[in-house]
Amino acid sequence: MTIRVVVADDQVLVRSGFSMLLGGESDIEVVGEAGNGAEAVALVARERPEVVLMDVRMPVMDGLEATRRISGDESLAGTHVVILTTFDLDEYVHEALRAGASGFLLKDTLPVDLINAVRVVAAGDALISPKITRRLIEEFAKRPEPGAAAAGEATLAQLTEREREVLETVARGHSNAEIAAELFVSHATVKTHISRLLMKLGARDRAQLVMIAYETGLVAPGAP
Repeated sequence: MTIRVVVADDQVLVRSGFSMLLGGESDIEVVGEAGNGAEAVALVARERPEVVLMDVRMPVMDGLEATRRISGDESLAGTHVVILTTFDLDEYVHEALRAGASGFLLKDTLPVDLINAVRVVAAGDALISPKITRRLIEEFAKRPEPGAAAAGEATLAQLTEREREVLETVARGHSNAEIAAELFVSHATVKTHISRLLMKLGARDRAQLVMIAYETGLVAPGAP
């Protein structure tokens, strides 16, 4: 299957560079570029790509609002937004998590890592740059919303003990294979548990599962 990608960034050189790099892969097609968030939302609605590489700071509409609109559109459930960041841990990045971002990618990432990241997020099998995403989510978890503790208890109460274990390992950035080995279950069983977690918790992908694990207190920031 060809992975269809939209690149949204107000810097022409960044957009062009990413597009040329990704477009050189036989299984990836860049279906459009956007110079601001409004253009990105319109382009995504028209093309329905699997992956959007989204800058945060753009004119007209920033990447945060664009991410919120894309993630809030049920018809775009198959589209995953990856935030392009310089890793400055600003408030925009944390809000992007709440808006539904599936992960984060450094703008100066190595070409091979960028290509692999697009494939990974399109498959929905793991986080983009797990260490980066985990650190960002840990920072996010230090800023709980009012009533988060009580809501967290109610959220976790609907999970089985095994589902809690799987959610905890997902939050630590483990792949399905690593989770299977750690919990002594099959790869297929792990995928089943993760599918149930996504359904029960109303999460779009693994990045949101990680966010929920921290937000509910199941995993503490800085935990090994």
